[in-house]
Amino acid sequence: MDFLTLFAVYVVVVVTCILLVCKYSGRQQTPFNVLFDSAAKVVAPFTPQWLQAFSQRTMHRLFHQRNNVFIYLHILLEAAVYAEFTHEVFGFCREFGTTLTSLSVPYVLLAVKTSFFYLCIKSDPGTITKKKVAGQLHIYPYDRRLFHPGVSCPTCQHVKPPRSKHCRVCNRCVQRFDHHCVWVNNCIGAQNTRYFLLYLFSVCAMAGVIALLTGDMLLHAVLHSGLLRASYIDEYGQQQPAGPLFVVQHLFLTFPRIVFMLGFLLFVFFLIAGYALFHSYLALVNQTSNEWYKSRGYVCHHCHPTVTADNLCSPVPDHSKRYFYSRGLLRNLGEIFFPLQPVKKKDN
Repeated sequence: MDFLTLFAVYVVVVVTCILLVCKYSGRQQTPFNVLFDSAAKVVAPFTPQWLQAFSQRTMHRLFHQRNNVFIYLHILLEAAVYAEFTHEVFGFCREFGTTLTSLSVPYVLLAVKTSFFYLCIKSDPGTITKKKVAGQLHIYPYDRRLFHPGVSCPTCQHVKPPRSKHCRVCNRCVQRFDHHCVWVNNCIGAQNTRYFLLYLFSVCAMAGVIALLTGDMLLHAVLHSGLLRASYIDEYGQQQPAGPLFVVQHLFLTFPRIVFMLGFLLFVFFLIAGYALFHSYLALVNQTSNEWYKSRGYVCHHCHPTVTADNLCSPVPDHSKRYFYSRGLLRNLGEIFFPLQPVKKKDN
């Protein structure tokens, strides 16, 4: 069917965009990236050299240099969803008896999400400078597995505090470095992890609520139309009852933009929900995603262009003290929402 083909193309495009973000967001040696690179090698002989060079330059500029492209893309996608929801879904929901209180929830969540999104973009993640480094050296102890005393950052020219890392995209060392997020064009570190977590959950809530309201609207549309009791004449002239596939096709042809929006929202919800749960787990055990990857032997190249013993990105086989910085559930969460401050030495 034409509508299924179109929807399949839509899903493939969305999934491809998400996979490209995962591929070029800084984690180079993961199982997914190994598979991705293998597929790229198969396609490479059939791809013109100019196209390969152009794609490499484009990906480098997008994912390895600071820019606001993904911030604008985020705002554009959000505007498109809310425009469709306000223009069509809102009116249909009112016709089917949905209360104004329920319909106002997505707009309240939008305001909440926007505030956390702004804080993620504008807040300092915990930049380490030569003036601050003396106090930041004593915030955490060195675990001597992932972080060792006396190791200097060759770019910033200072000793690296425990749990810190140099971000090649931002060109700075960040305290309790988690990762560099292209969607907010900023590093996630000690001072803004709490905003990032709340941003993820608010995006989840926003997508989930709009999807529920949209799904409820489509369900009411099906019930009011009597499609579940209808029948149709197939290509062989036989009368057939309207099954689920016929109902989906009818909805797609009657409300194409709404169905596309619902599919996108469901995809975003499950993707961000999984990501938010992963970061919640890291918060509960007091671990960063950088430490999680390094403890499992995956190599991150956001720190330096080459991986050496000096930049501490080598695999760590010993898992006996994986949660070295964990101080209990409540204290771990407290550290996220009330970050530890640099230690000030008392004058004698």
